[in-house]
Amino acid sequence: MVMALEGIKVLDLSRLAPGPHCSMLLADFGAEVTLVEAVPGASAKLGTTGLRRSEAAERAAAFNALGRGKRSIALNLKEEEARRIFYRMVENADVVIEGFRPGVVRRLGVDYETLSGINPRIICCSISGFGQTGPYANLVGHDINYIAIGGALGVTGRPGQPPAIPVNLLADFAGGGLTAAFAICLAIIAREKTGRGQNIDVGMSDGVLSLMTSAFSHYFSTGQPIRPGEYLLNGAAPFYNTYRCSDGRWFSIGSIEPHFWENLCRVLGTEDLLPHQFDQARWPEMIERFAGIFATKSADEWMEVMSQYDICAAPVLEMENVVTNEHNLARGMVVELDSPVGKVKQIGVAPKLSDTPGMPRFTAPLIGQHTDEILGGLGYTAEQIGELRSRGVVG
Repeated sequence: MVMALEGIKVLDLSRLAPGPHCSMLLADFGAEVTLVEAVPGASAKLGTTGLRRSEAAERAAAFNALGRGKRSIALNLKEEEARRIFYRMVENADVVIEGFRPGVVRRLGVDYETLSGINPRIICCSISGFGQTGPYANLVGHDINYIAIGGALGVTGRPGQPPAIPVNLLADFAGGGLTAAFAICLAIIAREKTGRGQNIDVGMSDGVLSLMTSAFSHYFSTGQPIRPGEYLLNGAAPFYNTYRCSDGRWFSIGSIEPHFWENLCRVLGTEDLLPHQFDQARWPEMIERFAGIFATKSADEWMEVMSQYDICAAPVLEMENVVTNEHNLARGMVVELDSPVGKVKQIGVAPKLSDTPGMPRFTAPLIGQHTDEILGGLGYTAEQIGELRSRGVVG
């Protein structure tokens, strides 16, 4: 089976979530991804293969979906000899991904200017919190800070309550990893036209702000900023909201269009509200009324009722129920992979391509698991590899 990114060679220097997520997406569609990881420990003894191959390490790697489909070499890039190895790898690579703070790759000698001198077709992608330029470029941060600056955190939650923190989905994975994978694919297509690689600057706060495009279109058009729980799409409307059910679980309603609203009201026995869908003055009263009705049945009972009609509705699934949900399973969104510790479950591939589908191919490697194999492919002998390992240049 031909895969969409088959033949594309990626070197991944990143460590935290956005970079590994990006290279996982590329690997799932056939890219040959090699993790370039730090040599474990401060000495060769601490970095021995025997110590790394513990049961705990094998299990951690098996369940680390972000590392799947990748090989691993451990290089101490602070050492000149390790950089020379990396440069040889770059000669035949297509993409280098890094997630360090701005300036680090230049200090290490693995920046775009250096690498493009070795391979003019190389595509370098830097993923950072606030991007490589601007007054915030050198500030430290995490997802919560990037969604704060990008505007997403300021529109979530309920009136008078603290902002709702949506795990680290928006900046790390959507604004960072997914945006970077998209940008890399664009650069690969562009290279077919220009013959040259290029440098990509992905700022996670930029990615979050891009996700907010529609919300800001509303603001630019009306001059009305969106406040938590005061907008049609963030909790103000009775027909786009969540309600607690008799079993303590929650149920979501998204019946915006008039015909969906009509069906909802008929099922709930609230036909008297049909003419008042967009009467915002009545929304709090309507929400309270709906809450009382939803409290009379369990979430699953409501799903059984709602699914018989044309109504935008679904139970709010807890994680344990997400991975057993019949629709998610039918869509191949929970998969099992063979691993050294047996079969493990992971989340599947979202985009369904008809001719070149993606698939998780194998579980994540241990740190440096393929060091010998990769160095051997570059022409190093077993004696040379052993000597490099003894000095902590590789692991």
